[in-house]
Amino acid sequence: MKIVVLAGGISAERDVSLSTGGMIYRALKSKGHQAVLLDVYLGYEGETRNIFERDEDWSAQAGDVGEKAPDTDQIRKRRKDGGKGFFGPNVLEICREADCVFLALHGGSGEDGRLQACFELLGIRYTGADHVGSALAMDKGITKDIFKACGILSPAGIRIKRGETERERIPFPCVVKACCSGSSVGVCIAGNEEEYIAAKREAFRYDDEVIIEQYISGREFSVGVLDGHALPVIEMAPLEGFYDYKNKYQAGGAVETCPALISPEQTGKLQALAERVFQVLRLKNYARMDFRMNEAGDFFCLEANTLPGMTPISLLPQEAAAAGMDFPDLCERILECAMR
Repeated sequence: MKIVVLAGGISAERDVSLSTGGMIYRALKSKGHQAVLLDVYLGYEGETRNIFERDEDWSAQAGDVGEKAPDTDQIRKRRKDGGKGFFGPNVLEICREADCVFLALHGGSGEDGRLQACFELLGIRYTGADHVGSALAMDKGITKDIFKACGILSPAGIRIKRGETERERIPFPCVVKACCSGSSVGVCIAGNEEEYIAAKREAFRYDDEVIIEQYISGREFSVGVLDGHALPVIEMAPLEGFYDYKNKYQAGGAVETCPALISPEQTGKLQALAERVFQVLRLKNYARMDFRMNEAGDFFCLEANTLPGMTPISLLPQEAAAAGMDFPDLCERILECAMR
């Protein structure tokens, strides 16, 4: 099939997206697909005729993930048209020629439902959740409201907009994070007032609305769901600090164990919870849900990721491998689900 792997963009998760895109591109090429890797923001300014038939390696633009989120202002300066609009030159034209677009985007307009809605209007087939599920899962405040209505445990929290004063306070330690961001970008744990003020300042760099929630002390897990069915559970244990951007994407930042060393009953409960979250948020194709377990053994859902990372050390590929599915086969399964 003719496949566009769409990555990059101008969100704080750009580097993660490009690394993911490069992995997916190479996997699809190994499966015999005519694949093209495009940066959704920078686009492609060359000749587009017969672009899928060319013997060209598009993966050179996919680099490693740095320790810090990229400077998106510098990326904007690379657009010759001044950076107007989300889609770069020829992106939509090339996507319309493809049989399917494999979304390797993370954060911002690529994961919050806006791109998905655009593709639906244009009749472009793509992987991942539709515009409704993407929007519900990206906004962590709305996600919490849905969890509460459906009886799914989630850390107690509040949300505030830029310039607002909190009407109530979450006791220390608390987690402060941007409402519509991912990859733990802009996430801090505050143990006192000074750290709390600094954490809010950091979170507001990435969004105009911030979530402040109860810190759940305990073990952290993640469960991928593929085509409505849960994959094996993985546990993440950072060597220092918490499971932040650096520990997620730098090799050796955390010890990840899959299948997780928990009881069969706990495994079954987590997998059932992940499938339930997948259902109530109206997700499709594939996603990954993150959880923490407190000392009493209760599981709290932190969030759902509708376009989870697929970098060399990402969680979902590890879970698929534990289920006997290598990375190219995982990409093929995701593609098959999207083509139904």
